Amino acid sequence: MAGTDRIQVSSRILTIPNLLSLIRLGLVPVFLVFIIVGADFAALIVLAVSGVTDYLDGTIARKFQVITRLGQLLDPAADRLFIIAALVGLCVRDIIPLWLVIIIVGRDFMLIILGIILANHGYGPLPVHHLGKMGTFSLLFALPILMIGLAFHEVAWITNPVGWAFVLWGGFLYWWAGIVYLLETIRVVRLPLGASAAASDTLGG
Repeated sequence: MAGTDRIQVSSRILTIPNLLSLIRLGLVPVFLVFIIVGADFAALIVLAVSGVTDYLDGTIARKFQVITRLGQLLDPAADRLFIIAALVGLCVRDIIPLWLVIIIVGRDFMLIILGIILANHGYGPLPVHHLGKMGTFSLLFALPILMIGLAFHEVAWITNPVGWAFVLWGGFLYWWAGIVYLLETIRVVRLPLGASAAASDTLGG
């Protein structure tokens, strides 16, 4: 991306954005319990608080130039865990099918395997693809819409189809990006050793 070379990424741990990301991570099990027990309004509030902390964490990190390697790991991890928690909780309540959970969680499991393969070949993780960002955004956007329908049944007639549309579209983009990551991993690990330096530039660790 243009301008990324000017961004200083530090190895600091104790920063406000990292603290906010940790708070988001801590809210994941609370969110899951609320969904499972049917406390849908409370789950919606937790999701809203998570969204606010996510916004603040990114805004503060960019404005005060406190972007850290830990933060780059915690932020997407929190996003994925919220998605997984919502899927698992809704599946337990028979609101969404098990196959959808397997499809979306399976893609993340594949990325973990690809990350291990890359690490064994001396590379960092692949850069985030725009398809993956769009898929994650669609899934995260679908969560509050579906939760609103659960908390306020009178609007479920509109929130359910809209929420499901974003879930299915997000799942499609999620796997499209997953296939791109898979093909890129295959390409990278087949590179000759002499090309490792050039490859490292494309893999932004």
